[in-house]
Amino acid sequence: MYNILLGGAAGDGIETMSGLLEKMLKQSGCHVFTIRDFMSRVRGGHNFTQIRFGNQPLYAHRDALDGIFAIDEKTFQEHQPQLTYDGFVLCDESLPIDDFRAIKLPLKEIASKLGNAKVISSVAIGALLKLFNIPLDHSTEIMKSNLRADLVEINIKAIQSGYDLVDSNFGFPTSETSKHLLLSGNTAIGLGAVAGGIKFYSAYPMSPSTTLLDFFNAESTKMVIAVEQAEDEIAAINMAIGASYAGATAMTGTSGGGFSLMVEALGFTGIAEIPLVAVDVQRPGPATGFPTRTEQSDLKFVISASQGEFPRMVIALRDHADCFYQTARSLALAKKYQIPVILLSDQYLADATTTVPIFDASEVVRFNETKPPTATPDQPYQRYALTENGISPLAFPGKPEALVRVDSDEHDEWGQITESASIRNQMVEKRMNKLEGLKKELIEPEFWGAHQCQSLLVGFGSTSGAIKEAVDILNQEQKNYGALLFGDIYPLPTERLRHFSDQVIEIINVEQNATGQLAALIREETLISCEHSILKYDGRQLSVDDILTGIKNLKGGF
Repeated sequence: MYNILLGGAAGDGIETMSGLLEKMLKQSGCHVFTIRDFMSRVRGGHNFTQIRFGNQPLYAHRDALDGIFAIDEKTFQEHQPQLTYDGFVLCDESLPIDDFRAIKLPLKEIASKLGNAKVISSVAIGALLKLFNIPLDHSTEIMKSNLRADLVEINIKAIQSGYDLVDSNFGFPTSETSKHLLLSGNTAIGLGAVAGGIKFYSAYPMSPSTTLLDFFNAESTKMVIAVEQAEDEIAAINMAIGASYAGATAMTGTSGGGFSLMVEALGFTGIAEIPLVAVDVQRPGPATGFPTRTEQSDLKFVISASQGEFPRMVIALRDHADCFYQTARSLALAKKYQIPVILLSDQYLADATTTVPIFDASEVVRFNETKPPTATPDQPYQRYALTENGISPLAFPGKPEALVRVDSDEHDEWGQITESASIRNQMVEKRMNKLEGLKKELIEPEFWGAHQCQSLLVGFGSTSGAIKEAVDILNQEQKNYGALLFGDIYPLPTERLRHFSDQVIEIINVEQNATGQLAALIREETLISCEHSILKYDGRQLSVDDILTGIKNLKGGF
């Protein structure tokens, strides 16, 4: 496994460079996991991308670096402490970097001779590929498919020039990834929604959810999806509600600040029993917070968002496969139970790209096997008919068999406003009865590690990959660590948690927030307490090394 970092200022082309390089690595047979760290500015500042690659599947990043490509001196200064003794710093010969690991090359000079200073990044790509003994077999096709036609030839020459500058220092970590996809978390969510039958998506651009809107805009014609960029998040969720009311499978997406604006409309979906999926791609708050960074601090908020009580489901997306399958499943659950389903992602997962096996469409078919009851022309239609499981027949306006009434006020079975205390009780209980069926649909948290473990880590969402790798490393010596990784998170599945809590000596919650929100939910729902916490809330994602250091500090060293 290797881990390299590409760094420079916004506007230096780091994102384009990393996108091309990771595609070449994947096509050459490497598993890839790429994370992006960027400031909320158009130019300047310090941005970097870390690309981890090797011959085994990868689900998280590590802190130690095997190599750095530094466009500027700041990149070296910022990340030199992470560089291993045997690592390298690749940079232009003009940079004042005094380090025995530095590989100084005439990158700018070569780019200038080729006639375009911006191809310096392609010269560097060539040098990086040669350092890791990776052939140039796929570079031409990737350049052709990702660059404008007039830029292809010069960039191919730049890569070849860089390739000829250095000798190979590392072994080529090849595997078999030809049947894998290379995609970001937000793209995986988009594909899952398409597989789940989405027909309408509305959103207002808000990082880090914006690339989800970009995906649907790009694919709308091909996939026959109506996409609307609304004037704000209030309009976005109400458009999605209107589309769902009219019979379209609908979804909206935003980040925490935008979700705050959606709260009243979320309550409307609860009382009107309109199916809806809302994606909250979390970033640090409150208010504007860190617009381009990551956190897991919206859990308590989305569980209790909007006034009153109504059933909902909250699903935390753990990895890119989860982004696909859980999104498709969420659309099916929203329709089946006529409830809002909230998907929790975050900037780390949204923007990270990785290689994943091609998704299994048969799983999506399974999600959609159960259909909600519909109106029939041979009996009077009651939109909110009292049923044992709380699910009433669903019809859409314009169908001859039904007059569809909905209202944000409390209503009777026909959808007519009421002030009756007894009907109020019946309707609240009817809606809440859906939770009993929903609890039977819950997927227990994934267990990872030694089944006879004494120490149990619990986490949710995007920390799952780092927790898995940390547990594997810990168990190389002691064999007594396990982890429960929650995807379905509200209602909280408790069977596996209760089983391991009776067995282990300690439970350690690992979370990307300051208050231990998962630990608080576990305690509230089960009275099970987490003895220790490993928390991070600086806007940077928990790494494998952060978890190992946290465990070491708890144990007083290994």
